[in-house]
Amino acid sequence: MELFEELKALGVDVDGGLKRINNNTKLYTRLLGTFVKSMEGQSVAPDFDAAQVTEAVEKAHAIKGTAGNLSITPVYVAYTKVVDLLRAGQIDDARPILQEIQPVQAAIVDCIKGHME
Repeated sequence: MELFEELKALGVDVDGGLKRINNNTKLYTRLLGTFVKSMEGQSVAPDFDAAQVTEAVEKAHAIKGTAGNLSITPVYVAYTKVVDLLRAGQIDDARPILQEIQPVQAAIVDCIKGHME
């Protein structure tokens, strides 16, 4: 299956992402590769402690922004909620969302990686 079709099956709004960059498929593919690289350094583990909230907010906000720009909808929606909850001090409410998005996020990253090799 083609990369874009696999991403669509994972909930990514590929058409929306392409529209943002004038349907330039080469650029979109390159940006997806950049997303994968950024995810490697921006992971937010659900088991962070209270002293790490500021760092978690910063990382979650960065992931949200990158995912939003590429229309990686499941990741964008989840991290939007996480950022809002963390900023409101509702740390325990953010943890289950992080736990739920982690496998989806990993599947999207693995899908992209599989087509970049």
